[in-house]
Amino acid sequence: MLRGALAAAITPLWDDELDDDAFAPYVEFLVAGGLDGILALGTTGEGILLRPDERRRVVELYVAASARRLQVAAHCGAQTTRDTVALAEHAAETGADAVAVIGPPYFQFDDRALLGHFAAAAAACAPVPFYVYEFERASGYAVPLAVLAALRERAPNLVGLKVSDAPFDRFSVYLVEGLDVFVGPEALIAEGLGAGAVGAVSALGSAFPEQLAAAVREPSAATSAALGELRAAIERFPRHAALKCVLGARGIPVREDVRAPLRGLTDDERTELLGWLESS
Repeated sequence: MLRGALAAAITPLWDDELDDDAFAPYVEFLVAGGLDGILALGTTGEGILLRPDERRRVVELYVAASARRLQVAAHCGAQTTRDTVALAEHAAETGADAVAVIGPPYFQFDDRALLGHFAAAAAACAPVPFYVYEFERASGYAVPLAVLAALRERAPNLVGLKVSDAPFDRFSVYLVEGLDVFVGPEALIAEGLGAGAVGAVSALGSAFPEQLAAAVREPSAATSAALGELRAAIERFPRHAALKCVLGARGIPVREDVRAPLRGLTDDERTELLGWLESS
């Protein structure tokens, strides 16, 4: 079962291809930062933009590099149930510690369709722990609580959720008894843990693992507020490229390359970002 501080890991790229050689040193950086695990191929990991074969390779690289020092949760959500099931099955076979799935974006699905989708994905990776990735802004809708209740009946390996909704009143509705919840919005970490969440999965943890680990180990309004301010500073730039730029500045051999239509930093943005980082 996942617990604690998890980075929403970036996916190293080089000229629009996976940068295989960057995974191991990046994992070493996250281990040294005191994290408990990672979520691979989530929003920060550009998963939805990668081909299925690339996503399988990313999971393989992260599982191998972690060598059980970090728990590896693989985000396997895709546009179709068929692709989602195939990715979930592969993640389980590869040795991932957990599988997470977001509701497919674009279409508005009724409860029966969503239940069928999540149940098929959970069955594909069973008995590996399964998590629903709730992120209304990204998927275009919130997963109904009724779907979660029905899924608990159909999927014995459903153990929890990663919830990226904010503010807290939209997050807290998913603090369902018997399900482990991970906080996505960094500013809500202390409040979420105080209300029963078991950890956090943070985009900022991908480049600032020490700050995330500290905020989860000793949660307080001050540490969560500091992470909220850090998030606001990063969000001034194209976030994916900015986090990779920060990693490069911290000595990790990760390039700024992102998968289009995400965009890289302009020269002015890079200069501003590095200046802010140096003065922070």
